[in-house]
Amino acid sequence: MSTATLTNLRDYLYGTLSPDNMMWLGTQLTERAMKEKYTPMSYTMEEINTMLDLSEADIAAGRTISHEESMRRWKEKVARKER
Repeated sequence: MSTATLTNLRDYLYGTLSPDNMMWLGTQLTERAMKEKYTPMSYTMEEINTMLDLSEADIAAGRTISHEESMRRWKEKVARKER
């Protein structure tokens, strides 16, 4: 949904709902969004084994980086975001 559409919906609700209704709706929306955003993925054992097989193939083929390199890249990324 576009920002303009969301803004119009918000403004409509401002004019329609009481402060108590807004608080209730805000809580309901937040709880639902958190549930949907942070629901863990579920995998079958077959899917997990396939992922492990692919990872082991990457390791065998040398398509990996060291822990030190991974941490260096992560620190660089954090530093860029902090600027």
